Order: sequence, then C-alpha cells, then structure tokens
Amino acid sequence: MKLIIKYYYFICALFIFSCTSTGTIIENETNDFTIAFGSCNKQYVENVLWKEIKKNKPNLWIWGGDNIYADTHNLAKLKEDYATQKNQKGYLDLVKNIPVMATWDDHDYGVNDSGVESPNKIEAQKAFLDFFNVDTNDSRRNRKGIYHTETFKTAKGAIKVFTLDTRYFRTALTDDNDTKKRYKPNTYGKGTVLGDQQWDWLTKELKNSNAEFNIIVSSIQVLSQEHGYETWGNFPHEVDKLKQIIKDSKAKGVLLLSGDRHISEFSKTEVKDLNYPLIDFTSSGLTHSYKNFSGEENKNRVLNVVSEISYGLLKFDFDTHKITMEMRGKNNKLLQELYQIYP
Repeated sequence: MKLIIKYYYFICALFIFSCTSTGTIIENETNDFTIAFGSCNKQYVENVLWKEIKKNKPNLWIWGGDNIYADTHNLAKLKEDYATQKNQKGYLDLVKNIPVMATWDDHDYGVNDSGVESPNKIEAQKAFLDFFNVDTNDSRRNRKGIYHTETFKTAKGAIKVFTLDTRYFRTALTDDNDTKKRYKPNTYGKGTVLGDQQWDWLTKELKNSNAEFNIIVSSIQVLSQEHGYETWGNFPHEVDKLKQIIKDSKAKGVLLLSGDRHISEFSKTEVKDLNYPLIDFTSSGLTHSYKNFSGEENKNRVLNVVSEISYGLLKFDFDTHKITMEMRGKNNKLLQELYQIYP
C-alpha cells in the first residue's frame, strides 16, 4: 500500500463538520453508496473517462446534461446522435449493471441557451426518454418536462435523487449590453427556471422525503452566479425560492449537483435557519473543458476551479452522515475533494 498524504482544512461548527483536500489518493475504503455523475459529453469524441469512472464501482450514474451535442431541432439528427452515444462501448460497460438517471441541458434539448421557446421540445423529450429506455407507463411519457425522482434504499438508509428540468419551462434571459458578459440577472420576480408545475412537484417531493440524503440535480449552476452565462443567478428570486423550500421541507442532507460550464468547482453558502451549508458541486465536462480558463468571480467558491476533463463522485457514509465529494480526471486521479457531515 502506498503512503497516502492528504492536506486537510477543517471548519467546525455545532453539529457540522466539513473538510477539503487536494492531491492524489489510492482508495481502499468501503462506502455505503457511491454516485458518479458528469456532464458535457460530445458523442463524436472518444470519452476516455468511462473506464476510469467504472473503477470506482458506482451504484448509480447520473447524466447532468449536454449528454450529447446535437444542437438541432431536427428529430432525425437528434436520434442519430443518441444512437452514436448508445453504441459507445465504454459507456455500455459502465451502465451495464447499474441504474442511470439523467437531466438534459441546451445541446441535447434544442440549441444553445434555449428554453421554453424551443419549437420541438415535445419531440426532443420523446427522444430523450427513448434513449434512456423509460417505460411507456412512466409519468414523464404523459406530461411536459423530464423532471423526475427516484429513491435508492440501502441497509442503512435511503438516498433520494431529484433530476430537475431547467429547459422546458425556463423563460427568457436578459442580455447584458453594458459589459462583456452574455447575460445579466432579470428584474427580481420576472421569469422562471422551473415553471409552476415543476415547482409544485419539487416542493411536495422534498417535503415528503424520508431519505437521509437528498440530491438535487440541475443542469445549470445554482450558487455560482456572477459569470454572466446561464445560471440560476439570472433568476435571483428563483434561487431564493429554492433555498426557502429546502429549508421549509426539513429534508435531510440536501446537496446540489450541476454541470454546463466545462469547468468543475465547489460552491457553498449558508442559508438562514438551515442547520447545514448548502453545497453546489459542479462537474463538467466529460470530453472537453475550458482549458484556457483564467478566472472568474464566484463569491461562493470553495477551493479552486478544475479546468481539465473530469467527473464527480459522491461517497455516502450513513453512520457518520457524511458525503465525500470528489472530482476525478484521467487515470482516475483525484483532483479535488470536499466532504460534509450533515446533522
């Protein structure tokens, strides 16, 4: 066994303990449940990370959006691009014996930055559900939007996973004509990310959750809001609403996952009267990344931005109520780590 060296930064508070570390590590530990996730995957490019992800023996794979790059309203092309992805051996080997959950983002939904106005979203939804072999009796086959939840039960407890749809109902963005940024926040109260029906669903599902951990997947970032691209921060009232329903639901161990940006980072904030910090773990991208990243503001960032291809891992320990969050890249190298213990 190689000597393992880690550097830890400890932040302690009543009932809460979190830690960050960076470096390379050889794992030799058992976890009660492991989730792997990632986003931004070009189906026509070799994905060298599939075999690395499999080494971690995940119990669940989650697609975080931009699962293919189709950028089209042409249904035939969309199906063809899905078929290309579906025939990739590395991907098939990974998901052969584990469940898969997914949301979509703009490049597999329609065209860049598209939302409620997308003309063929009904057809795109069918293609998405067909790709993931969703049963004909599933509720997603008979309603608007691909939002979904599943609960995974273990001998020690349960994990509830929510995949949000941040495309089907998302209303117009506001162009930023004053700076070099693409968008600026809407007037407070104007527009929506999720739409009324999905908000009602999320509120109910969170409130009724008895799981020890609740994982909410958004294709776009929630807590990184200053960069000027797509983010929940363009709808600041929706960010406040999400925080409020998380707090009001009293759901345990809520963690946010996101993608889209071609970088990976951890964001963390304190929510008044919520007895643990709210973390947004961004993992992107799987086949390409923002290699020339030179910095951008994110007041909620923890540690550093990772600008190489990577994927995310969540390792759950029910005995300690801990989630260990890892960014990993080529050769399964650990690029960055954060963990949180929940009350």
